[in-house]
Amino acid sequence: MALIVLAADKGAPGVTTAATALGAVWPRAVLLAECDPAGGDLAYRLPAADGGMLNPGRGLLTLGATARRGLEPGQIHEHTQKIIGGLDVLAGLTHGEQAAGLSWMWGPLGRALSALPHADVLADCGRLGAHPQTGELVAEAELLVLFTRASLDHVAHLRERLPIVPKGPQVGVVVIADPRTYRASIDEVRRIVGGQAAFVAGLAHDPKGAELLRGQWGGRLDRSLLIRTARELAGRLSAQVRVP
Repeated sequence: MALIVLAADKGAPGVTTAATALGAVWPRAVLLAECDPAGGDLAYRLPAADGGMLNPGRGLLTLGATARRGLEPGQIHEHTQKIIGGLDVLAGLTHGEQAAGLSWMWGPLGRALSALPHADVLADCGRLGAHPQTGELVAEAELLVLFTRASLDHVAHLRERLPIVPKGPQVGVVVIADPRTYRASIDEVRRIVGGQAAFVAGLAHDPKGAELLRGQWGGRLDRSLLIRTARELAGRLSAQVRVP
């Protein structure tokens, strides 16, 4: 259905945590795909649906090994796994060196993910500036969401990044904001970014909620600030993209 790329410009504002939280509350069927050439950590961070460990060797790497003669949307689910809570994930590379042998893959992967039937795709691409090769994947997205902290250095780098993002997707900004200054932080980033983004929204910085997300799915997690703000954000993002 729709490919939505989640990424950052600088540092580690919490894109993987945000992607997982959004996937947990997404209002439609969704696949969480780790597409960071530097390597992913979902396999080590989140338990499988049966309570055991995800297989770190099954995911983007095995998909790449079987798709050198062509990558079709129907191949993707052969390499996905379910985490606790039932979310489908395509686990990423285990280290950055593996990306060297998959330089051909990012464009075909973007086209396959954007054409995946019956599910939206949230693609965690890590830091955009660090890996220009993912530009081919980003160009296939309908929506690019850039995450930032509210600190001056993060926002300054973001403002410089926005004019040079790949053409094609509409671009939004999400501020990982301290709950004590939540609305003020979002408003300040909106003022600085100006009209360079289609929207500026927020997600609560909630370390306790992030810990719950690592395996304690249920009532306590549902009441966390992370999930409450993720649900609001998921509604906004899903409304931004077309549904066939």
